[in-house]
Amino acid sequence: MAASPAFLVLAVLLCAAAAVARAADDGAAGMTKFKVYFHDVVGGTKPTAIRVAQAASTNGSSTFFGAVVAIDDPLTTDAASSSSEVGRAQGSYTFADQKTFGLLMNMNFVFTAGDHKGSTLAIVGRNEVLSAVREMSIVGGSGKFRMARGYVEARTVDSGANSGETIVEYTVFVKA
Repeated sequence: MAASPAFLVLAVLLCAAAAVARAADDGAAGMTKFKVYFHDVVGGTKPTAIRVAQAASTNGSSTFFGAVVAIDDPLTTDAASSSSEVGRAQGSYTFADQKTFGLLMNMNFVFTAGDHKGSTLAIVGRNEVLSAVREMSIVGGSGKFRMARGYVEARTVDSGANSGETIVEYTVFVKA
């Protein structure tokens, strides 16, 4: 006996719904979440962020448009500068917005201690520093994060206006 067209359509729809449900479940499966604190020191005797390039008009810009900063910032387990260092944020950020403080972040989180020692995460994206929460993409990694994908959420803990040390909480959501 041949199956009716309505039965075939129903069977195809049920299979498609099951595939979509499975794909949605796979998105959260295997996701690792953790926090680190980024310490960006722009002054003093041991700066971890140094301006390496700028446009002729950068100093006249209210947003430092055109400045490029190289970083080798500590990543710690807590917001306190004295807390345990678990790695470094190495790379650069560029002041890439003429209207607000919008940075193009291009950095690696290089883990030197703790659960992720020997691994890295590659992070790229826009960081509008005056926003409460900023999201950037994880585009790769190495070690236990080989072929990683995911995102980070950045939240400023201390702007560094008084101390010269900006502290940012990074919540990492990564799947490798």
